Amino acid sequence: QVHLVDSGGGLVQAGGSLRLDCAASGRTFSTTMGWFRQASGKEREFVSGISWSGGATYYADSVKGRFTISRDNAKNTVYLQMNSLKPEDTAVYYCAARSGAIVATIAASYGYWGQGTQVTVSS
Repeated sequence: QVHLVDSGGGLVQAGGSLRLDCAASGRTFSTTMGWFRQASGKEREFVSGISWSGGATYYADSVKGRFTISRDNAKNTVYLQMNSLKPEDTAVYYCAARSGAIVATIAASYGYWGQGTQVTVSS
């Protein structure tokens, strides 16, 4: 079992920055991690993912060059640094974990989820 607590959301103006944190506990060894988001009335979508070692990272095209995912396994924490935020980035953001080496982009591939943190970007 893996327990995830995500935090760091808030209200920010367009062009601003936020950092989301995801604190993991339980059987975290060798897990790949992902961030997803869900805007009101829309499907949950992949934002970014990172392998256990941190050597492989993946991003949705919509956030490439603006968001950076990283992890500190000693602290069991994954981060999502979000820069140059846009109003269309407004959503509830969720961190997720899955066992194995593959960084999946499909939500159904992840077995563990945080409670979500709201990010609102005003224009």
